[in-house]
This record gives sequence, structure tokens and C-alpha cells, in this order.
Amino acid sequence: MRNLLQVFVGFLLLASTALAERETLSMDFGWRFHLGDIEMPVPQSHHETYLSTKAGNALGPASPDWDDSDWRVLSVPHDWAVEGPFDPQANVSQGYRPRGIAWYRRSFQLSEEDIGKNIELQFDGIASHCTVWINGTLAHRNFSGYSSFQIDMTPFALYGEELNTVSIRVDASVMEGWWYEGAGIYRHTWLVKRDPVHIETDGVYANPIRKENGKWTIPVEVEVFNSGELDAEIEIATTVFDVTGRSVASGKTKAAPKALEQITGKYEIPVSKPKLWSVEEPNLYTVRTQLIRSGEVVDQVETQCGFRTIRFDAKEGFFLNDEPVKIKGICNHQDHAGLGVAIPDAMWAFRLGKLKEMGANAYRCTHAAPTKEFLEECDRIGMLVMDENRHFNSTPEYIRQLRGLVRRDRNHPSVILWSVFNEEPMQAERTGYEMVRRMAAEVKSLDSTRPVTAAMSDGFFSEINVSAAVDVMGFNYSQDKYDKFHALHPELPLISSEDTSAFEMRGEYETDTERNLISSYDTQAAYWGNTHRESWKMINERPFIAGGFVWTGFDYHGEPQPHVWPSIGSVFGCLDMCGFPKTGFYIRQSQWLEGEHVLEIAPHWNWQGREGEAIEVLGISNAEELELILNGKSLGRKTVDPYELVSWSVAYEPGELLAIAYCQGREVARKTVKTTGPASQIELSSDRASLSGDGVDTLPITVAALDDTGLFVPTANQRVEFSIEGPGKIIGLGNGDINSHEPEKGRRRSLYNGLAQVIVQTDPSSSGAITVTAYSNGLIAGKFSIPVEQVEQPARVAIPESSDVK
Repeated sequence: MRNLLQVFVGFLLLASTALAERETLSMDFGWRFHLGDIEMPVPQSHHETYLSTKAGNALGPASPDWDDSDWRVLSVPHDWAVEGPFDPQANVSQGYRPRGIAWYRRSFQLSEEDIGKNIELQFDGIASHCTVWINGTLAHRNFSGYSSFQIDMTPFALYGEELNTVSIRVDASVMEGWWYEGAGIYRHTWLVKRDPVHIETDGVYANPIRKENGKWTIPVEVEVFNSGELDAEIEIATTVFDVTGRSVASGKTKAAPKALEQITGKYEIPVSKPKLWSVEEPNLYTVRTQLIRSGEVVDQVETQCGFRTIRFDAKEGFFLNDEPVKIKGICNHQDHAGLGVAIPDAMWAFRLGKLKEMGANAYRCTHAAPTKEFLEECDRIGMLVMDENRHFNSTPEYIRQLRGLVRRDRNHPSVILWSVFNEEPMQAERTGYEMVRRMAAEVKSLDSTRPVTAAMSDGFFSEINVSAAVDVMGFNYSQDKYDKFHALHPELPLISSEDTSAFEMRGEYETDTERNLISSYDTQAAYWGNTHRESWKMINERPFIAGGFVWTGFDYHGEPQPHVWPSIGSVFGCLDMCGFPKTGFYIRQSQWLEGEHVLEIAPHWNWQGREGEAIEVLGISNAEELELILNGKSLGRKTVDPYELVSWSVAYEPGELLAIAYCQGREVARKTVKTTGPASQIELSSDRASLSGDGVDTLPITVAALDDTGLFVPTANQRVEFSIEGPGKIIGLGNGDINSHEPEKGRRRSLYNGLAQVIVQTDPSSSGAITVTAYSNGLIAGKFSIPVEQVEQPARVAIPESSDVK
């Protein structure tokens, strides 16, 4: 009788959710936060000890009964380290920012209608190690800030009026890297409700391939889990939609997952004459996968994919859709001025847009898994990606992390390479070779369509090294060894996985070691690297090198080179930490942009008090010739070397420098730099016309000093104060000065060589206009307004009424 009752109840649970749609709810709002560790109570009596060892009876802040009413209420993504002061005693690699330990808690309710559903919590990234309790039960421990993870909370879930409480202890004292890594829940959090018979998270693999006969097909694999109490019979159905939203192909299969069984449905879907995904035309298709039971759709997942072929050739480099493409790549960490590692999704369009503007067509995720939103933007704009694993380790925990990376990212057409490590001491030992061999096998078991690489920095000619276990050889620096390695291994494709490491500070044109200042003339680089001009020549003149990845696109917190305190960040970037271009940005444009004329002059022409002194003027262009004119007098016309460019030594006199670029004797571009007056006004600007009032849309606003005539003043360094009106808030400030210790949160920031950045974010459920005003003593205030449009709000987990969200 008891068994019959269980079957009957199980049937009711399945029936009650047969028409339920999958709900993916953001849980980013309403977290409570406590900075610092909290000592756990120590049980004393036998009864207390006995209870503390039982599920659901966690102690201290892990207990659902803990009073967190005085904790700070905030939203994630959140980086607590970037909020704090710099400390000369803190770790240099982490940018002199203390990290430590903190706690987060979040309460929410599940309705009685959710009974019988599968309830999953998803965390996209918590820096660095964390322990998660759900309703007082230890649910998960995670050992990497770069590894997303999911928790099936169905067994612990409470329904109706009872609160569910998630408690997380974050230990950011652990360092996974030698750069600034931030601290906290710095990526998104989600609550997913779905049918007990459902598609697993990252459980759809739909990566198009072109067969030998030239026809295209999508091999589909769908992982289905039945968390219910009864066996089920389902149909797995997939429909493919083209770039216009038109259905172009479909496929299906049947499956019968038993209770608590995972199964994988496999089938192929032919697609006729698809539009290809490329760097220039990133056409994306949508794959909609449904689970159908008794004629009703019980779960659905949409996946984007692209039709493209990739091939690395040992003699001729990289091919995309059978066309040769020189990889013009950059390396980057997830980090931005004023934000740290907690980067809102809208900032990816800004950052990747800057890199595209520079001419980059590829991005190496150094040295860890990116966010899925970042990859979606790369898919959308046509940016190739080297997707990199964080930990070089073939033991079970780290294989789990590696497999999670591949499972999550293998549908993205932008991803063309899997990288399993960066610069490992074991790279020239049998130990390293065996580890790479095993890690590569794991990758290939999940995705055999992309090659595996590893970024080696030494040991290239050792008797045994990891190059014997990869598909594409990754060279970090060591550019003088390209030819020798290629001669010894003519069958192995090569790529410069990391190069350059040039030193530049925006707007500085004299090196001063006492003040930690470095010139932007592209004459200095780390001892292991080269300048922008030297590095690209080594790559571009060798067809067998598929391309390269510059270290780095943007400056970043931490890893200060070549100076330490008071420097708190790197100066490797082609752009500074805010995304303002340096000289390297324009040099890369001259090297990488095709089909358009590039012309820039360095430096500025504000050298008052140095009249008559020789100033080096660097002409940056992809034209054949440049002419330089000072105050109407020609200083000569010179041939432009495509790598070294061209320069003049000019006796300074105030006025106007004019550069004219020529191709085949015809003028194709001109650039003027003028001596300015002192700063008299502030200008605020942005390249966007409106924002969405969804509580997450984010806008970086450029703050610039102008003179009376409206010319940009490149030497202004005044302090600026900001105010904001309307449905938004200021979430970050920066200026690109890696020697500045000003707070990155608040309302004040100094200009650095004429520029600063204020970052604003909209409020939830808002409309109207945001107005930011910038004030500085003696200057006319700048004002910037942008409309905020009312939009449909993202689905979110409701915040209990007792929570006071600020």
C-alpha cells in the first residue's frame, strides 16, 4: 500500500508540472554582506555536538537563524577588494589591495506551486574559494573563482511561507593568479526552476560541422536528467532558426529516462546552405531544444551557434572558412577601472568595441575562464577566442573545472582554441607532458572540433615537453626561437600565444624612474618581451605563425611592472585601465587595420617653457609617406616603414603640427595637433544615445578638460567632483593613472593627462533621464544627460519584504 501511495504522489508531482515552463531568475539583487570572518560557535555539550554534525544544523552565519539584520545589503556582481584602500603591506601582485574573508547571505521564498520541480542554484563566479550552505546544510565547496558551479537544492528546498537561506563564506585570501583577482561574488547568480525531467545545465551540444562532401550538419547531443520519482517517456526535439528567425531545419529522437537517471539523446540535423559566421559577418543561428511529454513541452533551452570552419596549418597559419586569417589578438584579464573584476555585462560591448576599433580580431582569456556574457558578445561582433583553463592539474577536482569550461563554452563559434595552461614550470618535463596528454583527452571527449594548445614560455627544445601533446604549439615570447622550432617540427602549427609586453603610460612622453613614469614612444618593454613594432614584425613576416596575442589590450590592477609601490597596476595595455588609447593603440591600428587609412601623431604639442628644445614627433600611419608641417613650414616628407614607422626631431615652438599622409603621391589623411590654452571647462561625453531602465545597464562616461576654444587639454590634472540626478547611480571612477591611490568608488576623481571616467548604472524598473554633472574649481562645470527607457524587467528572485535593498 505504501509503494502504491508513493507512485500516486509521484504521478501527481509529474502531472502538476507538465505545463510548467523553465524559469531562469536572476538572484543578483538583495544579498546581505559582512566583510571579515565570523568565528563559528564551538559546541560544548554532547547534545549540541551531536546536532551540529547533522544535515540542516549548521552553526553561526551558516545557520538560517543567524541574525544578519545589520549586514550591508547589496547587489552582485560585487568586488569588495576594489572598494577598499591600497595598502603597501598587501600583496604586490594583487595590486596592494587587501582581500581576506567575507560572508554573503540571501533569503527567498518558493511557492507551493514549485513543489515537484527541480530547483537549481547557479553561481557564475565567486573569488576565490567558497563554501555554500542551503538552509543550514553544507551544499558545496568550490575551489576556483573562475569555475562556475551549480547546486541542486531540490532536497533542501522549503516552500510556502518558509524562507530559504543561502549562506556563503568566501575566502579570497587564496591566490589563484599573480594579477588582481578581486574578491566576492563577482559574477551572476541564478535560480532555475524546471520540470523534474529537464535538460541539464550546459547540456545541449550543437556545434555545426561541414562534412567532407561540403554539406553542413549539426550533430546534437542533449543531456536529460529525470529528478522525479517516476520513469518517463519523452521526445527530444530541436528546431534551427536562421539569422532572420526563420525555421530552417529540425530533428528529434525519443528517450525514456528512469527516475534519477541521466541520458543523452543524439541526432544530426542537416542544414542547407547556411550563412557562415566570420569576423566580418558573424551570422548566428538559434537552436531551440524542447522536451515533450504526452504532447506538452516540459522544458526548453535555446542555444546560439555559428556555421564556420577552422583550420591551423603548419606552413600557412590559420584559416577561417577556408580563407587565411592572420590572428591579430590581445590578452586580457577581467578588470576595469572603478569596477575591479565585477564588470557589468554592458561593459563587454564597450571593452570589446575598443579592441575591434584597434583592429584586433581575437582575444585570449588570460588566464582563466571568461564570463558567458563575454563570449556571447564575441559571438555577436565576430571576435575569435582562445579559451583558457586556470589550473594546470589533471586530478579529479581540476578535471571537473576543465570539463565545466568546455561544456559551457563549446557551442560558441567565437571559440577556436582550448588552452590548458600558461607558463608552467613542468612544461619541459615528462610530468607536464603526461598532465597535458590527459587534460587534452578530457577536452577532446567533450569537443573534438577545436584544437588544444598550451602557452609555453620555455623548454621548447627539451627532449620531452608538452608540445608533443598539443595540436597547436603556443609560444609565449621567445620570438627569436620561432624559426628553429619550426625547422625541428615542421608538421606542428604555431601561434604566438603571448607577445610584446611593451611599457607605456598614456600621455607620458618622458621616462622618470623616480616618479614611476614611463614614456609612450614604444621604446621600452619587459626583458622577456618586445615593443609593439618589433613584436608584430616577427609574427607578420612568418606565414607559419598563425598570429599573435599582445600582452595586453587593457591595463589592469595588480602585477605592476616595471615598478612597484606606489604603482598599483600594469602598464602593458594598448589602452589604459579606463579604455583610453595609448600610443600602442594607434601603432596596432597602423599594423592591423585594412582598408582604411590610419594617421596619428605623438606627442601632444603642449610643451610651454621648453621653447627651442628638441621634441621627438612619432608619425603613426599605414600610408606610404608622411609629411610634417609646423606652423605652416614643412619639416620634410618621409617614407613610412610599415613596422618602425617614422619620426622627426622638432624644435618646439607653440602652434600647430600638421601631418599629411600620402599613398601613391596622393593625400589620403591629415592630422592636426595644436598647442592649447589652460583648462577652462569640463566636457562629459559618451557614444550611447540611451540606457535601459533595468537596474543593470551601465555606461562609462568620458570626462575631459577643454580650453576656451574647445580644444582638449592633454596636460590637465585637476580634481573633479561628480553629482548624479535621476534613476541611476555612480558605480565606479577611474583615470588610468596606475600611480594614483584615489578611491575608485565615491564622487571624486582627478583627471590624468586630461581625462577621467565616471561609470553609471540605471536603477531597476526606471525611466526618465540620468544627468551627471562634473565640477572642478576654476573650471566651467560639465553636464551630461542621457534618457533611460522603460523596458521589460529581467525575471528576478523576489526579495523578502524584510530586506532593505540599497
